[in-house]
Amino acid sequence: MAWLSRKTREYAMVARALASTDHPVLAQIVPNRFCNLSCAYCNEYDKVSQPVPTDEMLRRIDHLGRLGTAMVGISGGEPLTHPELDAIIRRIRKNGAIAGMITNGYLLNVERIERLNRAGLDHMQISIDNVEPDEVSKKSLKVLDKKLQMLAEHATFHVNSNSVVGGGFKDPQDALTIGRRALELGFESTIGIIHDGDGQLKPLNEAEAQVYYAMSNRKKTNYAQFDKFQEAIVQGRANDWRCRAGSRYLYICEDGLVHYCSQQRGYPGVPLAEYTTADVKREFLTAKSCAPHCTIGCVHRTSYIDHWRAPQTRMVAPGCGGGQELVRIEGTREQGT
Repeated sequence: MAWLSRKTREYAMVARALASTDHPVLAQIVPNRFCNLSCAYCNEYDKVSQPVPTDEMLRRIDHLGRLGTAMVGISGGEPLTHPELDAIIRRIRKNGAIAGMITNGYLLNVERIERLNRAGLDHMQISIDNVEPDEVSKKSLKVLDKKLQMLAEHATFHVNSNSVVGGGFKDPQDALTIGRRALELGFESTIGIIHDGDGQLKPLNEAEAQVYYAMSNRKKTNYAQFDKFQEAIVQGRANDWRCRAGSRYLYICEDGLVHYCSQQRGYPGVPLAEYTTADVKREFLTAKSCAPHCTIGCVHRTSYIDHWRAPQTRMVAPGCGGGQELVRIEGTREQGT
């Protein structure tokens, strides 16, 4: 059974992550910056880029395998616009990693879903922002409900429907409607908070906060029961945590460079082909000045694995175009094993 195989590999991933800190747990990789949609809040797409050549993508996947990466998520742009997405997924699985992707879902059909099954996709996050399309986002339940029904009938991979609140969406209650529909179809349902152009926090208003809490308290939510950031994020307060970006989490842009995350591009800014275990270990101990007001959930959850160990002894101030080392933080230089 695909479900049993996936769960077995996930448990093994967690066990290995707890045993050793010298490898990435999750890397997000961009095979193309192009997207077929133009959501007003998004800064992660363009309308002109060509897909990364498949041979180059396969080399990058192999480099992630060399680093021992446990899970590779394909993002964009819109990954389904890459002509050889199936080959990329197969290469991820061949390297022993769990394969995931984030999509707007518009290009899904039965044949495409079955191809993703055969390629070995493990996880899909489909982003749905509102019930009716508007000037902010076309990723609406009205358009995508038929896609969800296709996934429910044909997908052998895990499906998560993700909605967002804040940032100009007209009715925050839409997230609850979308979440209920996802649960009806047997999917997981999560919610995120819209951030600014640097991935930093924007406090929610009262109505948005109520929806966020209602979604986060649902039983079928991804890691919600472990999310220590929730209350502070909703209220716009800073969080005290150890961001492991550049170590446990990597973001690989379409140019093949390693960045802290999608919102902090430019640092470390090292080509993936040149990234080593020494880089992973260095960034594990490096605090990021952007962390207190960060809303990047995938980095939070990946870093949470190591929240209890290895005080960070260096600090950088990342930002678009580069990073600057600020201070040395005094503390025990514990690397974890």
